[in-house]
Amino acid sequence: MLQNEIWDDHAALSYDTPGAGMFAPTVLGPTVDRLVELAEGGRALEFAIGTGRVALPLAARGVPVSGIELSRPMLDRLRTKADEATIPVVVGDMATARVPGSFQLVYLVYNTISNLLTQVEQVACFRNAARHLAPGGRFVVELWVPELRKLPPGQQAMVWESATGYIGLDTYDVLRQQVVSHHFRFDAEGGRDAQVFRSPHRYIWPAELDLMAELAGMTLESRHADWVGGEFTAESRSHVSAYRTADPL
Repeated sequence: MLQNEIWDDHAALSYDTPGAGMFAPTVLGPTVDRLVELAEGGRALEFAIGTGRVALPLAARGVPVSGIELSRPMLDRLRTKADEATIPVVVGDMATARVPGSFQLVYLVYNTISNLLTQVEQVACFRNAARHLAPGGRFVVELWVPELRKLPPGQQAMVWESATGYIGLDTYDVLRQQVVSHHFRFDAEGGRDAQVFRSPHRYIWPAELDLMAELAGMTLESRHADWVGGEFTAESRSHVSAYRTADPL
């Protein structure tokens, strides 16, 4: 399934969860705080800007934000909150689409780079970020760490979350470095109705991510376990990595 087919009208309508999940202040606040710091007063570009979860509060903090978005339904949701003059968006693939001008910060949040399903596309995404960056600019990627150590021997699936009315399940193809996330939502009171949302990903190890940056002419500046600067360790489930282009001579 193509990404623009996954992020359809239904997905766009159900994406925003104000005050909860990825929209919770404890999640969104530190993300925006750190991006404001990394932008250093310059322009920011969000790859896969979606419905504006991060872009809107970032712009409200005084950072000029532009975006790239493949899904028109997601962009339509954004347009109910901000017009084109406030947050300009180019419709297209984040690996190839071009936005006018240069930026101090390009960022990709919440594992979105893994939506590109081949290594070639992911490298192209890094190169596209580098094309948009001013000298000394930063490319910031938030990404989960593949949890293959938790995969039972000989098994291809792992439940990563189980809560009232919800089960999160990943199925792995370790040969091709692919994973499909399955999100099951159901009536916890015993009803028969259930919904499932599936999304394919290509998982990336941190060291592979660093090599992609090098191929695009960027170097790793920092890596933390979260947006507040927690230490990244072998037990960290995700990371926020900042890559930087060379400073002007």
